[in-house]
Amino acid sequence: MPPPDERGQPPRRRRMLALPAVCPCEAIAPPPLLASLLSLAADAASLQRDALPALRGAAREAVRIAGLLHAFLHAVRGAASGGDARPLPDEAVLGLSELHVALQKLRLLLADCARKGARLWVLMNAEMAASKLRVVMGSVATAVDTLPEGVVAASAEARELAGLVSAHAWRAAARLRSDPEDDRAARGVRSVLARFAGGVMPDAEDARHVLDSVGAATWSGCAEEGAFLEAELLERLETGGEDDNDLVLIGGLMAFLVYCRVVLFDRIDDADKAEAAAVARPPARCAAWVNPEALQCPITLELMTDPVTVATGQTYDRASIKKWIKSGCRTCPVTGERLRSAELVPNVAARGIIEQLLLSRGVPLQEPRSKHRCAVDKTAAPFGAAAAGGVRLAVAFLIARLSRGTPKQQKKASYEARKLSKRNVFYRACLVEAGAVPWLLHLLSSGDASVQDNAVAGLLNLSKHPAGRRALVESGGLGLIVDAVNVAARVEARQNAAAVLFYLSSNPEYCEEISRIPEAIPTLVHLARDSAYRGRKNALVSLYGLLQCADAHGRAVSAGAVAALAGLLLGSPAATAAEGDDLALDAVALLARIAEQPAGARAVAASSELVTRLVDFLGESASRSAKEHGASLLASLGQHGGDRVLALLGKLPGLMPALYALIADGTPQAVKKARWLVNEIHRHYEKRQAPAGGDHRVIRV
Repeated sequence: MPPPDERGQPPRRRRMLALPAVCPCEAIAPPPLLASLLSLAADAASLQRDALPALRGAAREAVRIAGLLHAFLHAVRGAASGGDARPLPDEAVLGLSELHVALQKLRLLLADCARKGARLWVLMNAEMAASKLRVVMGSVATAVDTLPEGVVAASAEARELAGLVSAHAWRAAARLRSDPEDDRAARGVRSVLARFAGGVMPDAEDARHVLDSVGAATWSGCAEEGAFLEAELLERLETGGEDDNDLVLIGGLMAFLVYCRVVLFDRIDDADKAEAAAVARPPARCAAWVNPEALQCPITLELMTDPVTVATGQTYDRASIKKWIKSGCRTCPVTGERLRSAELVPNVAARGIIEQLLLSRGVPLQEPRSKHRCAVDKTAAPFGAAAAGGVRLAVAFLIARLSRGTPKQQKKASYEARKLSKRNVFYRACLVEAGAVPWLLHLLSSGDASVQDNAVAGLLNLSKHPAGRRALVESGGLGLIVDAVNVAARVEARQNAAAVLFYLSSNPEYCEEISRIPEAIPTLVHLARDSAYRGRKNALVSLYGLLQCADAHGRAVSAGAVAALAGLLLGSPAATAAEGDDLALDAVALLARIAEQPAGARAVAASSELVTRLVDFLGESASRSAKEHGASLLASLGQHGGDRVLALLGKLPGLMPALYALIADGTPQAVKKARWLVNEIHRHYEKRQAPAGGDHRVIRV
């Protein structure tokens, strides 16, 4: 198992049409090797021929040869285990191992050719795929020809099938080519991309012909193809592939699919039928021995998407175990053993099995949510003139529908804007430049909850772009966003509107304007108190941003922010313990900011129960940032609350041990605050105990 790379990131996933293979161990015995070969051949031969959108002729011939090879291997095993059984000779291992490597590559190549969502990519790389298929067929033929006589002559049937496999594989190695229909469709795509580069709209029939040829003639088909290409683009950018020659082609194909999705289809079709058909397909043989429950994360009991192994050898989903460790737990959830190290090693084997299982059911393995965040920042520039031209044409069409379309057209356009702006900086810039922000703000007043939801989500995505934030403010959208937090029809829309305020608060000028809106802070406090986890989280971070304005502290206190935050610390219900801990940490950070002002500190110190809980939190938390916020908060209480608060703090038995621990092993800011608070508490008690006019000596730490 390889160690994680220097950045601690998961290993790269296998790229399409890359064919890694592992040679079997030299010490392996012929029977288990033969059994593995039978499984590989059965996988390759089980591919449904109608699932091949490109390279149909060549791939179908390869599937037929895999079927012959499976029959040959079955005959060999039958002869080796029958009544007159002749054990396979040990020298057969070398030839069978070569065949094993070739079959691994054949299975991967055929799976890529039939992969849902990758059909357009395979079409544009059909010649390369055909070339790789010829090489693999040559390897199969060579491996069969070099098998010992004891294998080939295991029976008359085996000898005949070996001859057929060899003849067909050699012929395929010499003759396999991409289909003429594929070549015509690929030329059609290049023609459309050339028109994009010139800023010219392509002929709709040409685009439809390409979509028909790859089986993506619906909106959901285009979306599926686009999702694959987006993941491929971000994966390459994430791994430092900015100079990858394929990026221009990927960017152009993404623009083609965006244009088709936006312009050619009047409605967003239901993909349920397509998904049902994918699930109904016979799964590959490799899935037959897999127990799906064994691939569930022991923490969440959900299928792992990014499996990693901890020091005890147990495997968990990366996001789940990271939350577990971040919450202060230093034991293995399954075994209870103490973790000697917090290192998480990617479990490549488990990920491969999960990917194989899902792909056999037509479902791609979803990437972890946190992945590609850095790569998204690298999409600020388009990858080629075709990508830029195609997206601009699609965006112009969208703006026309948003501004002058029927309600049905506006609904689809709002969803397209939401989807388009999700993970591409250039797409966001195009939407802002074309004037999408005012029209999305206008749709906030729609009576259709779905339209309203799409508009808020689109504005959230655009608020991540500096030009989007500027357009939103200049269009008079601040009050509308605050209203959406308060009265949007759906909970998700209210939560997203709160997140928009967070991004806007990153600008001090916008922050001042928001804080002056009378309803802004009370609305966020209400959301933090009464919403579910995500709404509370968004409200807390937005409040934290707004409190950088000095005037906002008093408004937050008046709106009941301290009581709402105290509720999060004193046991307000959360969906999971991890979510509760996360909200508690945010609550302490926010209270620390509120307590920077005297009025805020007095409001916090007014509740002795809350102060006691804060001291307990300081001692319990394993997060260094949480301890720093806790120390800053308690120091502010001592500074602004005077002797009454210092006396209360001095009576709490858990405070001094927590402060001394922080002085010994805390951040520089935490050490400074903890040392000041210890000295002030000592000074307070020395002052009380010393006689009037006596010598007040305080031991400083």
